[in-house]
Amino acid sequence: QVQLVESGGGLVQAGGSLRLSCAAPGRTFSSYAMGWFRQAPGKEREFVAAITRSGGNTLYADSVKGRFTISRDNAKNTVYLQMNSLKPEDTAVYYCAASSAIVVVSTSYEYDYWGQGTQVTVSS
Repeated sequence: QVQLVESGGGLVQAGGSLRLSCAAPGRTFSSYAMGWFRQAPGKEREFVAAITRSGGNTLYADSVKGRFTISRDNAKNTVYLQMNSLKPEDTAVYYCAASSAIVVVSTSYEYDYWGQGTQVTVSS
């Protein structure tokens, strides 16, 4: 069992930045690829970004490419999502997730564990 706890969400104006963190206490963090997903009201959950176990490879949704950066610190059992140039359409609940896959994966069914989510609201 992997427990994931997100933090760092909040309210920000368009053009601003936020950094989300996802902590995963335990010795097995580096055994999982990690991903970020988001879900806006009335919409399905969508992929945002993913990173391999070592952090050597990343994958982004086209909608966030060039604005968001995923990274991880295996020594701190934490994955991050740096979000810059935020837009109102980025408003959603953001979830981190852990996958036992050995490559970056973008489909939610390939993730085994999920956090509770953190709200990000971008005002225009």
